[in-house]
Amino acid sequence: MGTSPSKRQDGRSVDRHVGERIRHRRAEVGLTQEDLGRILQISYQQIQKYETGANRISAGRLFEVGRALTVEVSYFFDGYDGTKPSSTLPHGGHNRAAIELVRNFSELRDEPLRGAVTTLLRALRDQQARSMAAE
Repeated sequence: MGTSPSKRQDGRSVDRHVGERIRHRRAEVGLTQEDLGRILQISYQQIQKYETGANRISAGRLFEVGRALTVEVSYFFDGYDGTKPSSTLPHGGHNRAAIELVRNFSELRDEPLRGAVTTLLRALRDQQARSMAAE
């Protein structure tokens, strides 16, 4: 007996959602794909495949990922309702600057300095939005 196309699509949709949640949490804690791969003793390419939903992740491996990223396994399913298709994710190389920013920001211990950096970033974002609106 084969699996119906709609069932396969449902599986791919949840795979993409879980991958997106892995990527989001990994970036949130300031890890690269290489860092997470090293922790889990797998290649960064495998992390990339998990994050894009190209490869399914086993329950045991998902448990290990959760431990490495300090979240419960349920975190990876938060927000998934199965009704809206998930978009295809590009590989993680595009987020390198964001990961570097998070890493450096998390090392700042001076609260006023953290506030100043946040204010600067917000001002830069707003300036960019104004420039784009003027075009």
